[in-house]
Amino acid sequence: MALLRMRAPQGANATEIEKKIKRGNALRQGSAWRGEVTETLVSRGELVSPHPRIYSVPCSEDYNNHKRYPGCTPQKCGRAVTDSIVTREEAETLKRLAERGLALAGSEGGASILDLHSGALSMGKQFVNIYRYFGEQIGEVFTEEDFQLYKDVRGRIQAVIAETFGLDPALMFLTKPTFFSRINSTIAQTQHDEYWHPHIDKTDGGRGEGPSRVYPPSCRGDE
Repeated sequence: MALLRMRAPQGANATEIEKKIKRGNALRQGSAWRGEVTETLVSRGELVSPHPRIYSVPCSEDYNNHKRYPGCTPQKCGRAVTDSIVTREEAETLKRLAERGLALAGSEGGASILDLHSGALSMGKQFVNIYRYFGEQIGEVFTEEDFQLYKDVRGRIQAVIAETFGLDPALMFLTKPTFFSRINSTIAQTQHDEYWHPHIDKTDGGRGEGPSRVYPPSCRGDE
């Protein structure tokens, strides 16, 4: 399948993501955190279902300095791991969706992102908006079923976060960015590619109370 590239504007959403990443990198580089810490939350061969495995952690010293929103801001801090949000088939579908989108471009370095919510896609050393860049041809890449599954999974994640941390799902709203990421062994070309730095999602993004990750099923040790 060959797509004609319409034009190459970055777009407001892509620029916003780029600014947040740069801000986060600057904060990480200025951090005093230098320790080597490895903590295994769940082993690769384990299955955590139907209930999440919860790890309570102390909240940071500045946690209470942030603005609080009753029903939306957690009163406790921790991490939760579960295998019950998406089925293996759904995870494979999401993985293929991400692969199709990232195949349109990709970063020159080792880390590429695709944000279906804002349209941001890594392209070389910058970001472009796929909906503007490819126009109506993007319909040849993603289907309505793809977007519906993406929406459904997002809603399930929201519900699990709410139940786990005692929040009201009706008061929780999606913040940005939300994206698929692909990481390989290509040498980093920009700060955006240096994914390995320790970081704090709320500090990097400036918003958000419950960051989450969904990892695809894997049969190989390098994925």
